[in-house]
Amino acid sequence: MKKLFILLFSFLTITAHAASSEGGEFRPGDMITHHIADDYSWHFADGVVLYLPVVLIDNGQFVSFSSSNFYDENHNLVPYRGYKMEHGHIYKVNEAGEPIEGYKGLYDISITKNVASMFVSVALLFFVFFSIAGSYKKNAGKAPRGMQSFFEPIIIFIRDEIAKANIGPKYERYMPYLLTIFFFIWFNNLLGLMPGGANLTGNIAVTLVLAAMTLLITVFSGNKSYWGHIFATPGVPKWLAPIMIPVELIGIFTKPFSLMVRLFANITAGHIIILSLFSLIFIFQSIAVGPLSVAFATFMNFLELFVALLQAYIFTLLSAMYFGGAVEEHDHVDDMGHGDAH
Repeated sequence: MKKLFILLFSFLTITAHAASSEGGEFRPGDMITHHIADDYSWHFADGVVLYLPVVLIDNGQFVSFSSSNFYDENHNLVPYRGYKMEHGHIYKVNEAGEPIEGYKGLYDISITKNVASMFVSVALLFFVFFSIAGSYKKNAGKAPRGMQSFFEPIIIFIRDEIAKANIGPKYERYMPYLLTIFFFIWFNNLLGLMPGGANLTGNIAVTLVLAAMTLLITVFSGNKSYWGHIFATPGVPKWLAPIMIPVELIGIFTKPFSLMVRLFANITAGHIIILSLFSLIFIFQSIAVGPLSVAFATFMNFLELFVALLQAYIFTLLSAMYFGGAVEEHDHVDDMGHGDAH
């Protein structure tokens, strides 16, 4: 029932957005972009908007005001204090209200919808895991209860089936990162499916940072064996080194690149598919299409719950595999590179 309520709420939000289109014409592209893109305001439903603070550094000076100042009474975009918001970006404008071309002194550090959503998810993570830590201290030696009993099997699974299985004896030093990355991605994936939720993990900048952290940990964890396989691959003739070394170096970056794109593409695609299915109702305006669109959107919404967990698992698993490859010790017993890994 809760999931059906969420679907109904989402449908009503889209209906209100469709009805408010200029000239009464429904534009599915604008509606989908509005829901998945970052913004300077957080639109929960029609008429329920949280205007977020705009924070700018203009030639070394801090400028701050509410994003509501960019809208007039009819909700049209207008300049404010020499700035204007267009297509999700803020520009310095001249007296005529036109963006100043080539202006380099403006830096935008505003609290956007994705940033605010990230603060919410981090606060939720702190609440959940400080509560669990407190339960462990309070119920030491006793069976887990409540929230602790729900999360403990997941934590043990990450420890035993992901960290230990792929990293080996040195797994403990990577457990804080693996647990953080798993629950951060999972929680934000789920929050993005809520009505009015932000598409945080469907933002390429966010997935880029997550992948970059995995890359840095992998590179700085690399031992002699790891770098030896890159710059002097065992069993490969020396005359192939000019080819193999660039290929291996490129491989260092393609692995986190795949992490970045996979998470971004899967989460964004899920949102687009669900919104597209709802859009069919307003495009065809047929009583035959409506029930089918809702049925398929319901199925996709349930599927996205699984995808939210799956993508967190895949990102964590592959990160652990990269760490394991960086710290693994190899004992090559012959020139062909065959040996036992400790």
